[in-house]
Amino acid sequence: MASLFITSALLPVPHGFATRAGGVSEGRLASLNLGFTVGDVRERVEENYRRLSAAVGAPLGALHTVKQVHGDKVLQVSGGQSTDSLRPQAGDADALFTEQAGDWVGVSTADCVPVLIVDPEGKRVAAVHSGWRGTDATIAARAVEALVARGSRPESLLAAVGPAIQQCCYVVSSELAKNFAAKFGSDVVVARGDEFRLDLSRAVVRTLRSAGVKVAQMDVLQDCTSCDSGRFFSHRRDSGKTGRHINFVVHRF
Repeated sequence: MASLFITSALLPVPHGFATRAGGVSEGRLASLNLGFTVGDVRERVEENYRRLSAAVGAPLGALHTVKQVHGDKVLQVSGGQSTDSLRPQAGDADALFTEQAGDWVGVSTADCVPVLIVDPEGKRVAAVHSGWRGTDATIAARAVEALVARGSRPESLLAAVGPAIQQCCYVVSSELAKNFAAKFGSDVVVARGDEFRLDLSRAVVRTLRSAGVKVAQMDVLQDCTSCDSGRFFSHRRDSGKTGRHINFVVHRF
């Protein structure tokens, strides 16, 4: 069976950035679609989650997710259960973390930047969804601040930045390009004629650095969700008619 997710060598706990392989969804959603709001048959999505759960070795009842709203809110979650039924979403947010052993947290993407953060010292794990709006709102820094407020030290954090639409494919407006260049540095934008291409992952890395995470303790995966249609769903490439990935990290130290 094809691998259901890819991992970072940096993180010391079970985690993954799901690919589109290994599921039962069909057509444009083939095959490991993990989104319930994209027109898929619910039973297929549920089976895909069961397959992911089995591959991870963690119960679905311990998986926490949120209703993502492209903002800067961070939620702390707990109370996972050893069942095979998905939990309701915890609330409106774009990042979540847990201190509870056995729980896992995940965010949904189909081009946006996923970030998984691990505090091996304080034993906390977090997942962050950072689209351009969330990146502009520095959601990754808000997640770090939430961990620090619970006792984490930013210099102890490990962060894996997952597959996302890369600069090669991410054409944005001149206004957005100028805003990001001013906020995150001119090298997050490349101008080619009348086109402006945004390196969203680089902007997220800058955000993490500003929050105190060390560059040596970050792993930035270079996979482009838009380029690689064989492995990834892409909202931009597929004009919004596509599946969703889950990017997750398990509290298992």
